[in-house]
Amino acid sequence: MDMRALNLKAGGPFLAPRRTPPATWAPLPAGETGSLAVRQTRGSRQPAPWPRLAASASGKKGQSSPDGDEPRNKASSSGKGDASSPIGDDNAMSQNHGEPKSNDTMYVPSNLSYWRDVRASFVIPKSEQAVDVNTLPQTSFDGPVHCLPRKWAHSISAPESGCVLVATEELDGNGTFERTVILLLKLGSRDAYDGPFGVILNRPLYTKMKHVNPSFRDQATPFSDCSLFFGGPVDMSVFLMRTNEGRPIKGFEEVAPGVCFGFRTDLQKAGHLMKNGAVNPEDLKFYVGYSAWDHDQLLSEIDAGYWVVTSCSSGLITDALTADPSCLWSEVLQLLGGQYAELSQKPKEDSA
Repeated sequence: MDMRALNLKAGGPFLAPRRTPPATWAPLPAGETGSLAVRQTRGSRQPAPWPRLAASASGKKGQSSPDGDEPRNKASSSGKGDASSPIGDDNAMSQNHGEPKSNDTMYVPSNLSYWRDVRASFVIPKSEQAVDVNTLPQTSFDGPVHCLPRKWAHSISAPESGCVLVATEELDGNGTFERTVILLLKLGSRDAYDGPFGVILNRPLYTKMKHVNPSFRDQATPFSDCSLFFGGPVDMSVFLMRTNEGRPIKGFEEVAPGVCFGFRTDLQKAGHLMKNGAVNPEDLKFYVGYSAWDHDQLLSEIDAGYWVVTSCSSGLITDALTADPSCLWSEVLQLLGGQYAELSQKPKEDSA
């Protein structure tokens, strides 16, 4: 793998946000397609159960965020929406002091701001959440307001940007993907050059940029002490950047609160942030290679049981960027619970 792709000269072929043909993948046997051989030996997994939702965003009309934007504590019940997609409408409220028309109406607690937290608040059992003593129920119909744990994870029925793909035992013996956790940076589209792509979070190379490229030792570059990871089999690179205040940074695309990603063309902006002290060397992680699929190819691999599509807390992602993530696979499966927690304890199966 040509590590010179990580040099700092602007305009080079670092990685554009488009998928390139996987020239480095080994040829597959006849009848097999994609980054993995999709064996149709398992049926489709049933979508995770989803509660009926009809709610106002916070139980308070007219509430806005401090910066004047729309409230962020809204979520799409489809699991594919963004922070601006409401999960209910005003028709769910009666004209009598804002009380719900029926007991089926649920209110999103106002202590949640990230839309994935909002969704998780309905999925994670209340027994696993703590009672928020500082937030009062909005109406007499509401019970105590609960707080999600800092780290949580639950399965979802379809991939979305910002989710993670957790390898199942079907990939044991696959040298590239066995027991990996892939952060899906973009879901993309069905266009041949705009498919889903992401990076493997739990493959640290235990080295720094200056050790890979000796010329970095003599250059006044802010990236010398940044850590290096293996991101996937496609021979181009990307970096993740954790922001100090957990807020979006202009010019970078945010994949989770406080986590942005960038390409070759974004290195100059990242270097400027580091020189200004807004970002530290330990906040940047460089990934050699990335993982990419055609849209239908990824769905086929999920359908065949290769991946558990998972929504997880931003705390889980940021911790993977600040500490050794080599145990991330087991940690996510433990948080999923049930059969997945059992999977985390299983020894690796021998390759066929």
